[in-house]
Amino acid sequence: MRLKSAIWVSALLRRCQGEGKFGALLRKGAEEAGAIYVVINHLDGTYDLLGPPPGTSHDEEGTRLFEKIFVNPVPWSDVSARIDKEAGFDSDIWAVEIEDRNGLAGLS
Repeated sequence: MRLKSAIWVSALLRRCQGEGKFGALLRKGAEEAGAIYVVINHLDGTYDLLGPPPGTSHDEEGTRLFEKIFVNPVPWSDVSARIDKEAGFDSDIWAVEIEDRNGLAGLS
């Protein structure tokens, strides 16, 4: 059984808060099954963007899968443009921002 997107996002934000990382909802999507994009703010002017891999967003056990959208960290303008592009294609997407100087907020 897969978790609803709204529950998964809420859990991610709570986990990050518990780890001392700031997280915020940038865009609310479909409660049930909207695709989730996670922006990692490295607090140095660069960002990583994680999203569902092509083909499937979950593994066999129902765990959400993520992949880096850009090979290297990019400026906010690139991240914003990509989220806008994805939202133009699918208005149900979620976007979450997590501040994490050195990692990917436990996602990969």
